Amino acid sequence: MSKLSEHDIEKRLLQFPEWEYYEDALHAEFEFDNFKDCFSAMSRIAFDCEALNHHPEWTNVYNVLTITLTTHSEKGVTDKDFKLAEAIEAIVEPEED
Repeated sequence: MSKLSEHDIEKRLLQFPEWEYYEDALHAEFEFDNFKDCFSAMSRIAFDCEALNHHPEWTNVYNVLTITLTTHSEKGVTDKDFKLAEAIEAIVEPEED
């Protein structure tokens, strides 16, 4: 897995409006109605992290989840980070029927 160019990252981010790129990582912050909902989303995200064998840097304060994605072995953003961002989006921003 190789590090993506800044141009490729910016192009892919068009599909992820909640995410920003800086300091060689993808960053997002999600606000939930309460702590329980936030922690529930984190628990569901954890299963995708394990399935992808890729783990975020994240913090949770009450109802806010802050996530940073980077591939440490490549010292930057790779396809793996975007795959995890996509899985996270499906959990925190489910599509409406």
